[in-house]
Amino acid sequence: MLLIKRLITTLSLVGLLNACASQTNQSSNAADSTANCPKPVASLPEETLEVKTQKRTYYYEHFDYRPQKIVADAHTVRFQAREYDFVFCRDNNTWTVQPGTLTSQSVLPNRKAKIDNLANPKLEAINFKGKIYQYRVVLEPNPFPIEDPQRPEPEKVIFELISPDGTPTRQTLYTLEDVRQAKVGSKLGFPRITAATIHGDRISWAVASEQGEGFNGLATLISYDPQTDKLAVIQPEKIQGQQITDLVITGDSSDPTFWMGTMVSGEGNGSLPGLGLVAYRPDSQNPNSGSLTSYNVHNSPLVGAIPDKLKLEKDTLWVGTRNGACQLKWQAVDNPENWSCWRFAAMAKLPTEGVPLYSGLTDKTRAIALSPAKDRETVEVLWWMPVNYQTREGRYEVRHPEGFTFTLNDQGAYVLPPDIREKLAKWQAETLPFDWVGREWHWNGSRFVRGLDEVAQNAVSSGPRGIGYSAVANSQINWKAIRGDLDLLNLSQKSTSVKYYSGWVDEEKLNPYPTVIPQERPTNPQPNPLKAVAKQLETQ
Repeated sequence: MLLIKRLITTLSLVGLLNACASQTNQSSNAADSTANCPKPVASLPEETLEVKTQKRTYYYEHFDYRPQKIVADAHTVRFQAREYDFVFCRDNNTWTVQPGTLTSQSVLPNRKAKIDNLANPKLEAINFKGKIYQYRVVLEPNPFPIEDPQRPEPEKVIFELISPDGTPTRQTLYTLEDVRQAKVGSKLGFPRITAATIHGDRISWAVASEQGEGFNGLATLISYDPQTDKLAVIQPEKIQGQQITDLVITGDSSDPTFWMGTMVSGEGNGSLPGLGLVAYRPDSQNPNSGSLTSYNVHNSPLVGAIPDKLKLEKDTLWVGTRNGACQLKWQAVDNPENWSCWRFAAMAKLPTEGVPLYSGLTDKTRAIALSPAKDRETVEVLWWMPVNYQTREGRYEVRHPEGFTFTLNDQGAYVLPPDIREKLAKWQAETLPFDWVGREWHWNGSRFVRGLDEVAQNAVSSGPRGIGYSAVANSQINWKAIRGDLDLLNLSQKSTSVKYYSGWVDEEKLNPYPTVIPQERPTNPQPNPLKAVAKQLETQ
C-alpha cells in the first residue's frame, strides 16, 4: 500500500494557516505578538501506518488527529496527537501544525507491552502537595495467563492506593454481579484509569472499562481526601455504560461539577460516540443520582463526537477530539456564543494537470476532472478506503461542493421497536428515532455531516460503512460517501435518496497534510428533517 507523502511548501502551509486564523471569532493582537508563536514548518512527517516490527498495517488509522495529551504554557496550548501537534498560540489566536512531540512508544504502542500491563498494571503516581501517591486498578482474581484453560473468571475490580508512607489501601469499585444487575454486560472488562486530577484538597480519578463481546464495567469516579485517608466511590447511574475518557472538576469541594469526556466501544470498534461532553453535579444525599447535562454534536457547537482530552484553565475549558478542538467558557456553557471551535482537517494541493474525480469508490469511469485552474488550489481530504483488499490500493474521499445524487432502492428507514427506543437517551430518541443508512451522520442545521470520530473503525471486517451499493466489486463495496456531507432528498421505508458532496481520487494523485479550519455554524439553522420523516413513518 502506498504511504501518504507529506511534502508541503512553506508558502501553501503558511497561507492556509493564516487564512484559518483570520476567520476566528477572536480578536487578533499586534503583528509583533507572533514572537512566542511556533513558526509554520516547511514539511511534516509521513503518517505512520505500517509497523514492521509488529507486522501490522493500520489501514483505517489515516488522519488520526485525536489528542493524547493537551499541554499548555503561557503562550501556547498544544494538542499532541499520534503524529502531529496542533498548536494554538494565545498571543495572536492562530494555529500551526508541528511535527509530533509524543514519544515513539505513544505513537507506536507495543502490543506485548500492552498485554503485560493488563496482566500486571503498573503503578502510576500523582504529586499532591509535595507527596507522592501511587495508584492502579486491577481485576481480582487475575485472569492471566489467557492461554490457561483453568484461569479464573474475574469477580471484582479493585482500586489500589499507596500513600506516601507506603501504607496500601484496597477498595472494591464494583463486582461482576453489579455489572450484570446494571444490565451493561455479562463479564468484567479490563479496567483502566483514564484521568487523575487534583481539585482543592482532594484527588480524583476516573475509571473506564474494556467493552465489547459482553465485557463491560461501571463508569466510576473516585474522590480521595488525603487528610482523612477516606475514599468515596461515585458511579453516576446515567453513565453506567459509558467509558470516561478524561476528567476535570469545577466548583468548590462541597458542590463540585465533574466534566467528563465519554465514549463507548464494541466488537471491532475501539471508539464510538457516547454522550459527548458530560457535566455531572452529584446529589449531596446520593452522589450516584445527581443532575447530568450532555453536550454533543446534536445539541451544541462541540466539534467532534468523542471528547478525548480536557484541559481546565480557570474559567476556560479546552476540549480536544479527533475532529478538532473547542475553547469554551464553562460557567456559561449553554450559550453557543461562549464556544470557539476549530476543525482538524486534511488538505491536499491539486496538481497542475488536475485529477480525475470518481462518484464512487470503485468506479472505473471518472465523473469529472478537478483542476486548480477552474476549481480551487486545494481540496479537503475526508477519508481513505482500499479499492481492492488484495492489493491494498486505495482512493481518497475529497470534498466536492457540486455534489452527486444517489438512490438506494433497497435500503430505507427502519422504525425502532418501542423497547429499543426506551433505552435511548432523550437526545438520541429525538435525533435518531429510526435506523437509516445515514445514522452515523448528524444534522448541523444545514446538512448531515460526519466527523472523523463518527466513522466507526470496524477494522476486523470490511472497514467503516457509508452510503453505497450492497453489491461487491473486487472484494470492496462501491461506497458513494463515507464522510461527505448529505442532503436528504427522500426517505421512506423502501428507499433513500441523498445528494452527497464528495468524490473519490486515486491515492497517488494527492499528498494530504493536516491543517486547522475554523468551525462555522449555519447562520440560519433549519429543523432536522428526520423529525418530519419520523411523523410520516409513524402513520404508515
